[in-house]
Amino acid sequence: MSSRSESTVSGTGTLPEVRFRLRLKPGRERSLRLHHPWVFTGAVEQVEALEGAAPGDLGDVISAEGAFLGRGTVQPESQILARILSFEDRPIDAALFRERLLRAAALRERVIDAGATDAYRLAHSEGDELPGLIIDRYGDVLSVQTLTAGMMRLRPLWLDLLEELFHPRAIVERGREARREAMEGDEAQDAVLRGALPEGRLEIRENAHRFVFDLVGGQKTGFYLDQRESRRAVEQAARGTDLLDLFAYTGGFSVHAGRGGATSVVAVESSAPARELLLENWRRNELPPERLAVQGGDAFQFLRRDERTFDRMVIDPPPLARDRGSLERALRAYKDLHLWAFVRAREGAMIWTYSCSQHVSPDLFQKVVFGAARDAEASVQWLGRLGPGADHPVHLDHPQGEYLKGLWLRVLKPGKVKEKRGT
Repeated sequence: MSSRSESTVSGTGTLPEVRFRLRLKPGRERSLRLHHPWVFTGAVEQVEALEGAAPGDLGDVISAEGAFLGRGTVQPESQILARILSFEDRPIDAALFRERLLRAAALRERVIDAGATDAYRLAHSEGDELPGLIIDRYGDVLSVQTLTAGMMRLRPLWLDLLEELFHPRAIVERGREARREAMEGDEAQDAVLRGALPEGRLEIRENAHRFVFDLVGGQKTGFYLDQRESRRAVEQAARGTDLLDLFAYTGGFSVHAGRGGATSVVAVESSAPARELLLENWRRNELPPERLAVQGGDAFQFLRRDERTFDRMVIDPPPLARDRGSLERALRAYKDLHLWAFVRAREGAMIWTYSCSQHVSPDLFQKVVFGAARDAEASVQWLGRLGPGADHPVHLDHPQGEYLKGLWLRVLKPGKVKEKRGT
């Protein structure tokens, strides 16, 4: 996708029709009555499809007795058979999307300091009762992800509204990053849906710091917006310390630490393009180059081989468990990562550590980290749980929306190297 691509993807269309009818098995309606937005295949007795029905079309969910329970998008081949947009018998139309988008925007107006930050999540899928739709705001550009075929089919209802309500310079879809459900005749792609992107890289402000990033080629929708509050916390605790930033990406934590007065920052990042942006972000914030060391390569191997110790550490890996089949391997990797982190920590060191793997629950992540401390014979305090800012809300009816979890730790006694770990 060219940096100056232009597009006028149409947002007009007729009201979508309800083309599926899902009848639940007897006694399986409780979660719907409690307004959980997902309907799993195991709860459904029968799927009725009208002629012409296609994946992503709307469907009504009814109880075994025929009572209406909800209306949403249907993906017949998915374990999550339906995602509910309304628990009321009402049209899925532009008026519904207007209500949800305005309500989402009102939250951000209250929780985002617009004078210091112009990049944040504007709509957070199920958390804002818009299952399958992610909208991130980067200054005057909107970056969207349609996570489901259903939300893709409903694009005519929300695309015009994004222009009308928020007046962006451009609206970009990050299709390849979204891993959207299969949709006939469609391949996930990156595209400019409306307007034109400015020349070169985009610059944003976060906590009064300047960052450039790659909206088109970067991970997620371009920048890790969910770590804004944690980066602020690291900045506040950085003065006079040596900090290790593992999986540093484009330097969000590193720059905040530098601005907070860290004596030195070692940033470990395997991606060469990300390292280039990290260095640029350090320069843009007028930080002394001698206080930053950027290390390429694998973070796991860095911890094993580099014998330096640190006062502060940030451990923010990419998803290590992308599905349930990779969970056990991911847990072993998390444990090894933290075991060596405790070895490289100085007495009194603080560690901010995270998992963004949806299949790793907060309790399971805590168990693995605590097990690593025990095996390393480290004495560690747990200072608090970590998560995204309020622009990433989790609906109480949908606890599965809590994907980012973290722990804030303090090392009272560092871990020990054992010979069997050195191979």
